[in-house]
Amino acid sequence: MPVNPLGAAAARNQNGRMELHGDQVILRPATEDDAEALFRIVREPSVDAWWSVPEDFEDTFVILVDGQLAGAVQYAEENEPEYRHAGIDIFLTTGLQGRGIGTDAVRTLARWLIDERGHHRLTIDPAADNAPAVRSYTKVGFRPVGVLRRYWRDHHTGEWRDGLLMDLLAEELT
Repeated sequence: MPVNPLGAAAARNQNGRMELHGDQVILRPATEDDAEALFRIVREPSVDAWWSVPEDFEDTFVILVDGQLAGAVQYAEENEPEYRHAGIDIFLTTGLQGRGIGTDAVRTLARWLIDERGHHRLTIDPAADNAPAVRSYTKVGFRPVGVLRRYWRDHHTGEWRDGLLMDLLAEELT
């Protein structure tokens, strides 16, 4: 049986783009053509409460649900051998929140980062008071490890707010 060079959950679509397949989502690298739709999602009130408009979509996958763009999931890698790990961040259109789609997208990206990129630990850092996000990430296997005091500046109020640092070890991925 041939080995998939992209990883078990990855494939190439008809345009030759890499795709990661979850249970409910397909993730594919974001392109400039996705920017308008992603900016529209970021401006939805339930997303805008936690996200400002991203400067770029480097290291970003769009989340596709039933062929429709539903949000984005980003990653950042620390490649220093003594500290090697990756971080994840996500936003999802309002109409699909609370349906397990964000959880599936985070889990799908986490599997790729662990299995194909070789990371043994992942981090995610939601706002400390974003209970739905914390519940979602916990379902993937992330655990709270500490509060990041005055971690992020709220783009609406200018006030510094706390973040919750969560991490996941490869063997804890659900």
